[in-house]
Amino acid sequence: RPYVSAGAQGRSAILEKFGGAATEPAPHLKRAGGMATVKAMLLDWCRARTRGYQHVEVQNFSGSWGSGLAFCALLHSFFPDAFDYGALEPGARRHNFTLAFTTAEERAGCAPLLEVEDMVQMPVPDAKCIYTYLQELYRCLVAKGLVKTKKR
Repeated sequence: RPYVSAGAQGRSAILEKFGGAATEPAPHLKRAGGMATVKAMLLDWCRARTRGYQHVEVQNFSGSWGSGLAFCALLHSFFPDAFDYGALEPGARRHNFTLAFTTAEERAGCAPLLEVEDMVQMPVPDAKCIYTYLQELYRCLVAKGLVKTKKR
């Protein structure tokens, strides 16, 4: 039996759980230039929303999300009354991921595409899984009217 990486297993589980890969990028992120531009725009959006949060420096869709604090900061920027960001610790990864994913599901209606256990087991999160989750979170925040987009 061939070896399948944890990242590939995670992507397969996400695709299986939600009926296949997204056929297009998150709404309002479509621009000329293809997927690389969409990814850059989403990363820039995450960077802007988390700017100023302690222990968070969003540089990519993998290692920047490893402690769970970037997820917490992103959600805290929309729901500051949900939890005390200042009380969070970078080393408490399980707690941070649990808090972030629970808040995203309860407050934003975001489907639980990532599992806390999977995130804790990976020293560096899988970029494709993080990107997929952030697209879903973005979609949910747009649907709730919390992210303002340009009308075409």
